Amino acid sequence: MFDVLVYLYENYWRPDACPDHQQLQRKLSAVGFEAEEIQEALRWLDGLASSAGSCAASSVGGSMRLYAESERELLGDESIGFITFLESAGVLPAPMREMVIDRATAIGSGPIELEDLKIIVLMVFWSLGEEPDSLVLDELFVAPEERLIH
Repeated sequence: MFDVLVYLYENYWRPDACPDHQQLQRKLSAVGFEAEEIQEALRWLDGLASSAGSCAASSVGGSMRLYAESERELLGDESIGFITFLESAGVLPAPMREMVIDRATAIGSGPIELEDLKIIVLMVFWSLGEEPDSLVLDELFVAPEERLIH
């Protein structure tokens, strides 16, 4: 499913640039994605669209997030740490954080891999029509061992 999401991010700059589900399904199949993977991604994207609508209506300011035990199990310490890092850096406001958590828990099995969580974060920005700044993109795409330290 995550390969499909990355493909969508790379090929459609905004969710409204995507064709309808039926046409998108044909395009993704023609590119070589499996039908089950496509269906899973489309269901996940429907949930993302719903979360984006809720986020746009939310006016929650800064808040502290306490994770339920079930969320901790699904997300894992590494992913929770990354979400906290993005929040403390000021790039992931509370409504977007909740979208990330919602979409990560929608995966249903945990703990979620950090690389998969980074894709979820990227898709949350994408769903809201926002492009993360270059430092966030660097954090989402560059492996720590490949970063240059000056």
